[in-house]
Amino acid sequence: MENTEKIVQNNAPQQFWTPTAEASAAAQMNLFRKKIIEKYNATLPDYSALWRWSVENTGEFWSEIWDFCGVIAEKKGETAFVPAEDMKQAQFFPEARLNFAENLLRRRDGAPALIFRGEDRLEKSMNYKELHESVSRLAQALEAAGVEEGDRVAGYMPNMPETIIAMLAAASLGAVWVSASPDFGVQGVLDRFGQVSPKILFAVDGYAYNGKDIDCRKKLAEIVKALPSLKQVVIGDYIKGSETPVDKETRLEDFIAPFEAGEIAFAQLPFDHPLYIMFSSGTTGIPKCIVHGAGGTLLQHLKEHRLHCDLKKDEKLFYFTTCGWMMWQWLVSGLAAEATLMLYDGSPFYPDGHALFGFAEKYGCNIFGTSAKFIDALKKANLSPKDRHDLSSVRMLTSTGSPLVHEGFDYIYARIKEDIHIASISGGTDIVSCFVLGNPLSPVFRGEIQGAGLGMDVDIFDETGNPVRGVAGELVCKTPFPSMPVMFWNDEDGAKYHGAYFDRFENIWCHGDWAAYTEHNGFIIYGRSDATLNPGGVRIGTAEIYRQVEKLPEIKESIAVGQDTQDGDMRVILFVVMAENAVLDEALKQRIRQTIRDGASPRHVPAKIIAVRDIPRTKSGKITELAVRDIIHGRPLRNVEALANPEALNLYKNLPALTEE
Repeated sequence: MENTEKIVQNNAPQQFWTPTAEASAAAQMNLFRKKIIEKYNATLPDYSALWRWSVENTGEFWSEIWDFCGVIAEKKGETAFVPAEDMKQAQFFPEARLNFAENLLRRRDGAPALIFRGEDRLEKSMNYKELHESVSRLAQALEAAGVEEGDRVAGYMPNMPETIIAMLAAASLGAVWVSASPDFGVQGVLDRFGQVSPKILFAVDGYAYNGKDIDCRKKLAEIVKALPSLKQVVIGDYIKGSETPVDKETRLEDFIAPFEAGEIAFAQLPFDHPLYIMFSSGTTGIPKCIVHGAGGTLLQHLKEHRLHCDLKKDEKLFYFTTCGWMMWQWLVSGLAAEATLMLYDGSPFYPDGHALFGFAEKYGCNIFGTSAKFIDALKKANLSPKDRHDLSSVRMLTSTGSPLVHEGFDYIYARIKEDIHIASISGGTDIVSCFVLGNPLSPVFRGEIQGAGLGMDVDIFDETGNPVRGVAGELVCKTPFPSMPVMFWNDEDGAKYHGAYFDRFENIWCHGDWAAYTEHNGFIIYGRSDATLNPGGVRIGTAEIYRQVEKLPEIKESIAVGQDTQDGDMRVILFVVMAENAVLDEALKQRIRQTIRDGASPRHVPAKIIAVRDIPRTKSGKITELAVRDIIHGRPLRNVEALANPEALNLYKNLPALTEE
């Protein structure tokens, strides 16, 4: 089948940001590069050469990352990498013994570790000494409650210090952490926690969102009754909820009361010892339980934070995330770089769209992490944070969750900060990290992700498994990396794991992203390949359609799906949410079509444009094209609980326009 989707760029690629000679020279990645040059007599003039060396020398590279980042371990071992014919069977550091929590708690001083804001209700900070003491007390309480290596400890918690303390306490003992954010419904939580049988559950009485108090106790009571594995439910005070009693409950203060802070006996465990069980989005069925190992998670995050983000000791790292999104795990690992984490819980638009920037300004944030959807919402609201906030401390803005379109880059430089390093990043829960991301040595080009991560042998394949350039294809990784899942839970024969990534190409990780390699060794992500449109046999990414539609002020948001036709073809259907007081008349439809035709191609032009009041999205805020595609075809919807707003699906049922030519 022909693929003619070229990399769409209205103008010649524009170089938006270039590191200064001073910053580049001082970057930790450059120091690492010089170390490799000296030790291995390698010729590494730039980032691309360093990346090539990293994927051609797998064992040496990850061993050098271990040493450069100062991994704390009882034993590293002589062997860094054991290849295997089956990519899934390759091993990293098979002789190592370490503890994840010990690496994050390496500091014990009075420097700030955590700064927390819960909308306008609560603001507090905790230094490294206090964090260590809190983890010590909670680890003792968990051990006294019978928690052992391999037991699951669950968190149904907001993004707050107590959640990080609970995770670190569990990890110190070798227990496995699983989490969901408190906006998940009862069934959504049970679909996740019910598969892994947690022994202890941490929760809060309530939380705040968009200025409203939301009770957790009623949902919690139902959840606990349906989880017979639970021995104890530890509830912390946050926002006062209802008085609904919960079986097996203990107040957090009472749970830790008998214990005094002291040294932590960090369990020394194998490199692949399970650290996290994370869950797929669940929009295509019961969520898959993805098990990530302690060593692989630690090493990958140290590499991304210290080398790719150039995160330094005492710098302040912020990412707007919930505990139901992998960016929470990514954020927490910043403690291993001895940084200060900034935690925000609540709506990013309460009381207005300046909330996060006010937080960043007050505490001197250095790395500001958010989503492409947030950037688009700011642009739509015509906000200009740079006119209201002193963001001089912010040197890097990272964006993920969905593709950051070219105009998103324009907006950031025009309205947020003109000399900021934009690092669009992309990876996923599957690898608890990034395949492609930024780096401090290379320039940033408009609309592009700077490059593949060090040690990540990323490529773009066509449908026959051959590398392609200049056209879109499947994003793949050709060799092993440490943060591949250790396994899937309840997948004894490995069939689920193999089917998720290795069915498409033999012994090649196929990630499911539709992407292109650019002339600058960068990447453009067009969206999920399973949601790719295929009109007339030509595969096109939905992100290119969204990019054009976002130019129109009358459109608040959009979602594009393919509708199968009777002749075996597919036509593009575009659903749009209108801005206030805007009307979708024929004139506007023509403008939408012309904008898409001029900015993308005639292939991208939708056959039908239909106004809807809302778009279904996952708990992490991603629009779900697959659910809309299923509902317009009358297919049964699986695991509606995975959606943040399942009621929106009803808007797409039995639409007369979809039966018209």
